Amino acid sequence: MGLNDFLQSADRLLKTLSKPDWKTYSLSVKIVFAGIGILGAIGFLVKLISISFA
Repeated sequence: MGLNDFLQSADRLLKTLSKPDWKTYSLSVKIVFAGIGILGAIGFLVKLISISFA
């Protein structure tokens, strides 16, 4: 894939992109915060378990 092909592909992609509406944006934010919360809970549990067995 040459530079010209990449630029054509990037141009096509930019032409098809659109700004998300509020509903889509809100859902994305909720999913991101849920993921951060889940990872934080897993980290907390691992830390709690490692402290209790130390």
